[in-house]
Amino acid sequence: MASLWEYETSVLRPDRDVVGYDVEAADGRIGKIDEASNEAASSYLVVDTGFWIFGKKRLIPAGVIRRVDDEDRTVHVSMTKDQIKSAPDYEARDRDDRDRYETYYGSLQR
Repeated sequence: MASLWEYETSVLRPDRDVVGYDVEAADGRIGKIDEASNEAASSYLVVDTGFWIFGKKRLIPAGVIRRVDDEDRTVHVSMTKDQIKSAPDYEARDRDDRDRYETYYGSLQR
């Protein structure tokens, strides 16, 4: 099993481009993928939540991807909308602030 920050290769190869795909949380649509990282052991998606939470972006770890539907251009994740909404705000300059994300997502794994 991959770590929280790695793509499950049975679900999504790290070299596949999903930018622009919709994101479907466990309980409904949450936004679109604005950016995707393929860094080894540090892969993530940046989700633009649009109007749902007033245009905030959220960084979510690649390990929460459960299924990709290329026909519908949708990535399904195991998190709920509330879990994504409660995640730390994402700003590009904070990308390297891994501790903040580790603390939040680590607490969800317990």
